Amino acid sequence: MKTYRLGEIPGDGTGPEVVREGLKVLEAVSKKSGFSYTTIFYPFGGEHYLKTGETLPDSAIEEFKQLDALYLGAIGHPEVKPGILERGILLKLRFSLDQYINLRPVKLYPRVWTPLKDKGPEDIDFVVVRENTEGLYVGAGGVLHRGTPHEVATQESINTRRGVERCIRFAFEFTRKRNKNNKLTLCGKTNVLTYAFDLWERTFQEVAQEYPDIKTDYAHVDATTMWMVKNPEWFDVIVTDNMFGDIITDLGAMIQGGMGIAAGGNINPEGVSMFEPIGGSAPKYTGKNMINPLAAISALQMLLSHIGEEEAAQKVEEALIKALESGKIKSMSAGQMGLTTSEVGNLIASLV
Repeated sequence: MKTYRLGEIPGDGTGPEVVREGLKVLEAVSKKSGFSYTTIFYPFGGEHYLKTGETLPDSAIEEFKQLDALYLGAIGHPEVKPGILERGILLKLRFSLDQYINLRPVKLYPRVWTPLKDKGPEDIDFVVVRENTEGLYVGAGGVLHRGTPHEVATQESINTRRGVERCIRFAFEFTRKRNKNNKLTLCGKTNVLTYAFDLWERTFQEVAQEYPDIKTDYAHVDATTMWMVKNPEWFDVIVTDNMFGDIITDLGAMIQGGMGIAAGGNINPEGVSMFEPIGGSAPKYTGKNMINPLAAISALQMLLSHIGEEEAAQKVEEALIKALESGKIKSMSAGQMGLTTSEVGNLIASLV
């Protein structure tokens, strides 16, 4: 029996509540699929920072490198200045563990409401591959004459051939493995970002020569947002840079039913990856047992697939679909589901 070591970072706000339900489903599916696991708890988040002044120590990063995967709830605390936890925990995790791919499935499940009129599950089923460790998020830039009428602020987007190519190559491999429409779209802004996206476009075209079975396409980011709303069925896999990926994946979350069901992975294909619901910590719902745990359960499904437990991942997704088809879950919105957070977890665990 294979045993996995998983890092558990419940984090802030409703994070612990949704992680609890994900682990409930993990316990059920591990028994069905014949593997075992241990979870190692890590307290990092806003409460820990307020008590200790510590965000994420280097020693924890070294511990993470010995794990099979990380499972994150949420990071964000109303009493901590914005940027401290995001940069000190989330970005440090991504950069230190070289999680250079952010993987975001955009999939509409049955009986889930979408704001797109006349679109259903057969229309909304694509994946965004976002470069996760370069671009505008590296923090390159500075301020001159701060607080004066002559103030100048610069923020630089850093794109390396190595970073761009490994992201694009991952996207081609993922498109081939997904084997849906075998179509990969590069999302960029070649007409304005003539240096950065010249590198992206040239690399995309060069790598494409090695994948003659994959159809390639290009769309400006503004056009991409338009087509995601008007014709989401046109997309199979989208590959893009860090900033554009950050923007279009939130749009993707909305068209698939909202943050309550949107999950993502921060992937290092050669190292340790982390999986999470993409919504925030939702502090106003903390402790009320009314937050939607489906995104966290979907993140667990992604984690299982990533570590090679494909059968278990499929069981989780099938149970999630059955739960939605049952009609017992009335809405994706917190407090409107018709079930409590723990009841949703119990339902899916029972259907596994």
